Amino acid sequence: MKVVVLGAGLVGGAIARDLARGGEFEVTVVDASEAALARIATETGITAVRADLARDGAVRRAVDGHDLVVGAVPGHMGFATLREALTCGKPVVDISFFPEDPLELDGLARECGVTALVDFGVAPGCSNLILGRMAKEFDSVERFVCLVGGLPSVRVWPWEYKAGFSPADVLEEYTRSARYLSGGRMVTMPALSEPEFVDFPGVGTLEAFNTDGLRTLLATVGVPFMVEKTLRYPGHIEKIRVLRESGFLSSEPIDVGSQAVRPIDLAARLLFPLWKLDEGEDDLTAMRVSVDGLEGGRKVRRTFELLDRYDPRTRTSSMARTTGYTCTAGVRLLARGAYSRAGISPPEVVGREAECFAFVFAELAARGVVFRTTSEGLD
Repeated sequence: MKVVVLGAGLVGGAIARDLARGGEFEVTVVDASEAALARIATETGITAVRADLARDGAVRRAVDGHDLVVGAVPGHMGFATLREALTCGKPVVDISFFPEDPLELDGLARECGVTALVDFGVAPGCSNLILGRMAKEFDSVERFVCLVGGLPSVRVWPWEYKAGFSPADVLEEYTRSARYLSGGRMVTMPALSEPEFVDFPGVGTLEAFNTDGLRTLLATVGVPFMVEKTLRYPGHIEKIRVLRESGFLSSEPIDVGSQAVRPIDLAARLLFPLWKLDEGEDDLTAMRVSVDGLEGGRKVRRTFELLDRYDPRTRTSSMARTTGYTCTAGVRLLARGAYSRAGISPPEVVGREAECFAFVFAELAARGVVFRTTSEGLD
């Protein structure tokens, strides 16, 4: 099967390498960055193609002749890229963190008769799969909480943070309003709001804050309380809030020496080099998903906890592993015909199928991404 990966960034590269191993797929990677392509062009079974996917017709040309498409472009390009791939009649597995609602493309996907798995990463992704599965196993679900973050293992001043995926999408997390459900009602709060300390075994104390990570869950799962919070080392929130409240994350142009400059573009230019993971730098992904509900008439809490780290053997960052290998599990689901529902399928819909849920988490475990599951009574 011929698979094209649109985007050769940290995660896109990991996806391409995983799919190319073992000769199961013929893999092509498309990106505008020569440097990004050079990092994977020498890999066996991968063809690198340079193209600006933002140009008219570029996506159509890139996917032509391929059987399946992986969307791994930055969020601002994600929706348009997915839409174009669907119009080409290609099944898609997408991890792009775009602000638009992917369910708006459901009619198009059905009309084209193709399957599209969206938000198929770690969070959104694994968290959604878990809730979809628990909604089937429990009599009812009352509460869903997801805490997740990618961090450098070593804290280095001033930011004590490195971006394991597109830094532009990180800034989007810090500026996009966060939505969650409380008492069955939608609550909208600023990003970075309602901070709390969280103790995470193997890492220590982290701080959690609201981000807009629930996405399709707000429309697809009827749970009275649902929230997702991002994890960082303590002190990070205050630094970002100072930037934001001082206007450095604004998209409104200001005059600087007779030139119109968007403050967020300047901030990005200065921050992104500092947030770049060094070659071989150890990073981690900490994640805790807890689901409360009724099971056999008894109140229970099922908790799924993950602590993953950089893999020196494959030289793959933890965020690329956890996000990328969830995506490649989705690709294999489609390639094997294990999931074929036409339309847009967010992970929680896929997770309702016991075999699909088990397959994805078995694929992750085979690559060392292991969730520890515990269950406790709440009576």
